[in-house]
Amino acid sequence: MADTPTSRMVHPFGNVPRQTSKQFLYSGNSPHLCHPYQSASDTHVVPQHHYTMKSQSSDAGSDDHETHKQYTLDSSAASGCSRHGSPSSQSIHTGSGSPLSHEDSHSGSTNGNGSPVSASCVTEDPTDLKQKLKDLEAVMLGADSEIVDSLEISVANQLSLDPEKWVHMMNMPKSNLKELLIACARAVEQNNSFAIDLMIPELRKMVSVSGEPFERLGAYMVEGLVARLAASGNSIYKALKCKEPKSSDLLSYMHFLYEACPYFKFGYMSANGAIAEAVKGEDRIHIIDFHIAQGAQWISLLQALAARPGGPPFVRITGIDDSVSSYARGGGLELVGRRLSHIAGLYKVPFQFNAVAISGSEVEEGHLGIVPGEAIAVNFTLELHHIPDETVSTANHRDRILRLVKSLSPKVLTLVEQESNTNTAPFAQRFAETLDYYTAIFESIDLALPREDRERINMEQHCLAREIVNLVACEGEERVERHEVFGKWKARLMMAGFRPSPLSALVNATIKTLLQSYSLDYKLAERDGVLYLGWKNRPLVVSSAWH
Repeated sequence: MADTPTSRMVHPFGNVPRQTSKQFLYSGNSPHLCHPYQSASDTHVVPQHHYTMKSQSSDAGSDDHETHKQYTLDSSAASGCSRHGSPSSQSIHTGSGSPLSHEDSHSGSTNGNGSPVSASCVTEDPTDLKQKLKDLEAVMLGADSEIVDSLEISVANQLSLDPEKWVHMMNMPKSNLKELLIACARAVEQNNSFAIDLMIPELRKMVSVSGEPFERLGAYMVEGLVARLAASGNSIYKALKCKEPKSSDLLSYMHFLYEACPYFKFGYMSANGAIAEAVKGEDRIHIIDFHIAQGAQWISLLQALAARPGGPPFVRITGIDDSVSSYARGGGLELVGRRLSHIAGLYKVPFQFNAVAISGSEVEEGHLGIVPGEAIAVNFTLELHHIPDETVSTANHRDRILRLVKSLSPKVLTLVEQESNTNTAPFAQRFAETLDYYTAIFESIDLALPREDRERINMEQHCLAREIVNLVACEGEERVERHEVFGKWKARLMMAGFRPSPLSALVNATIKTLLQSYSLDYKLAERDGVLYLGWKNRPLVVSSAWH
């Protein structure tokens, strides 16, 4: 199989069962073993929230014909998370009138033969009877009667609304999936349990992992909302990893994503071009990759260095890794070292590999094996946003790592990042940003692979869904997806002492050639030596170089 990267978007997710309806695979009714918001290691009693809706059937010709719908939102009793405060059960009956309305109960009463009961059989003056009952109530309840009346009127007015009026009252646009998703996110943020329990079932009817791009994205966004309500981020992550694919399958899914969209190729090519330019004429080169994955990025650079006039330089690569990449490879960093050493040997490039099997946030200078006289190049491709900053921990590893790199006096630092603002944005804003960003991603995938393609479903599920759920459901240390827009990266880098190093025109031209084999909807823009790759009018990935 062709060499592929470990996606920075890639995290194991459960297998997708066969889809027969517009319901996400991890819904409460799914036979799948992996529940996204229930810990795999614990068994919980799951309370259910039943709202029985009595509404007129659209198929019936009579107002008396009614259908019953039962909506249930399961929740987990996972540690560290509380349910959103709705009662264990509540019955809501709606129809032509409220069951709590005194006037309706009189006018709608029937005798044993089905004929209406006349009010005159009770009293000659129904109004007088009501007044007497109120007088009696006032004597029995005293001053509290007004409070009771007002509560009864309030409840009756709310419960008498049919579902369509609830939709209108709570601004729930049933026909617009995007607006309903955002409305649901606002309800989650406000802890509006009743609105949530109405909207989630409606949303699940509107999404599908084999539907249009927005319907597919919506399936994962909905489950992110449910997961946020039902469990702590840590429990979510345990649950999402309970059904990991085989490493060979995960590698295959990543390969599909790599080939379907140019995002990773754009990042690799632009970073390699900047590195090649910065180390031109150097005899000893040390590349520090903060997420080496499969090592795929460096094959083309080794080939380019081999073609240097006068012979290739000595190249040393320090590969920093994490457990996700190790799982995808089916082994540790020694596999990457052997592979790159073999390729370097084929190109006759003197080569050495240094393995650092820890996450990027744990790196200290002693891990890097710095040797005086080597020209250092540091690479962050879709990885720096995973390193926590000051909003997560006082250690602020994001800025600490940048200061550490600057102290090494590198010839170049390459940064490739998603152009998205999800780090410090409030939840509702982060949800809307995630929705907008991944809409473009799913649209671009739709252009490359058929909607019913099983490999496409697996690729989106294993390479994108876990990232989406993390963005929506998790907070604190458990939210590892913390993107920033280029302006914020620029401020961080300049605070650490870096200055921009504009990408060359040759890099720009090479990437334009790459995009010709994809859709015209992919757009490339260059501003102040920084390259932006976008889908239509939405910037998605930004590549820059610094010294």
